[in-house]
Amino acid sequence: MIASYKDALEFLYENLPMFQRVGAVAFKKDLTNTLRLCKALGDPHLKFRSIHVAGTNGKGSTCHMLASVFQAAGYRTGLYTSPHLKEFTERIRVDGEEVSKEFVLDFVNRIRPQIEEIKPSFFEITVAMAFDYFVARKVDVAVVEVGLGGRLDSTNIITPVLSVITNISWDHKELLGDTLPKIAFEKAGIIKKNVPVVISERQEKVQHVFEDKARNEGSHIVFASDIYSVKMHDHSMQVLKNNVPFLDHVHFPLQGAYQRQNVPGVMQAIEALEDEFNILPEHVRRGLEQVVSSTGLKGRWQQIYSNPTVVCDTAHNNSGIEEVMQQIAGQKYRKLSIVWGMNRDKDIDGILALLPTHARYYFCQAKIPRAMDAAMLHEKASKFGLHGEVVVDVNEAKKRAMADACPDDFIFIGGSTFVVAEIDEI
Repeated sequence: MIASYKDALEFLYENLPMFQRVGAVAFKKDLTNTLRLCKALGDPHLKFRSIHVAGTNGKGSTCHMLASVFQAAGYRTGLYTSPHLKEFTERIRVDGEEVSKEFVLDFVNRIRPQIEEIKPSFFEITVAMAFDYFVARKVDVAVVEVGLGGRLDSTNIITPVLSVITNISWDHKELLGDTLPKIAFEKAGIIKKNVPVVISERQEKVQHVFEDKARNEGSHIVFASDIYSVKMHDHSMQVLKNNVPFLDHVHFPLQGAYQRQNVPGVMQAIEALEDEFNILPEHVRRGLEQVVSSTGLKGRWQQIYSNPTVVCDTAHNNSGIEEVMQQIAGQKYRKLSIVWGMNRDKDIDGILALLPTHARYYFCQAKIPRAMDAAMLHEKASKFGLHGEVVVDVNEAKKRAMADACPDDFIFIGGSTFVVAEIDEI
């Protein structure tokens, strides 16, 4: 019998491979383990309505926005996302509240015989835990984020009322494929027979993959960007439907310009579910405006200091970082500093080529096995005209950058979800 929440987490971390920490070795290419775990729990994945969200970038923000809207409409709403930033319990929420540590401990003790027999991955366990919790809390709907890919992801044992795919770009090529259509094929694996699907962004190179899969499954497909669009202003957002204003002056807390690609998918998803749920425009407005406070979303173009301005973002692949660099380019500042760390299994050269050469860099390293050695990153970066110093600890690097800055400077912290996760102020 495991005696405490801390011991339960140590048991999970030490005995089960965790992709976020160790990489591809933890990725299981079938759903057998998750199905066996859930069978032992009474098949909880069959006992609640769900919305399933995949995509390369934006799926976390999309999940939080959807959950916030459903909460605003009065539905008891489950939310499963990964990875967590600070505490394991962030992964599993009901109405914005994290799963209790007592439930985590109880779950691990209940399922421990199956863990020792099946030897599942860390992610497979957390998926089963989330589904068991959603049933225990009697959720009206759960928003479930895919961990990696889609077709073979542990979450793909659910049959949702709606599938959502945000966008396709380069990430995890060694696992998902070396072309965008191959990556799209893996994401399209969440499209189920006769279950409608919303694609947030029409992308010419991959749209046929989704259309073919939807046709084969008899699933109604809509490309949200054909219908909805967004204009971002300094402190508000306007949502247009068929180029006509639909929601005006939305005080939207997610200031990343890349949210322009995510919001249309959220709007179209809500429209697609109008026969299943009663959600009014005022629920949508309140859900969008309260997404941070009602769901605990962190690390999306999040400002943590002023004078100098310090912003962090969890973008960690080519397209996500390209969007963030465009947003940095739109800021007003005297001098730009960047606190930067990466994981070894990313497209290091491709991403470094996107970074501005006029910034001063502080190269750091998250405390996970996948993290790239900060000195090695510094050496590689210098070949792309990126100059600065090595400060291995994330918070020490942040302090050094702030100490070197003037009030009208801008400091960005990013390169990896795990770099952002270690920031003390998050």
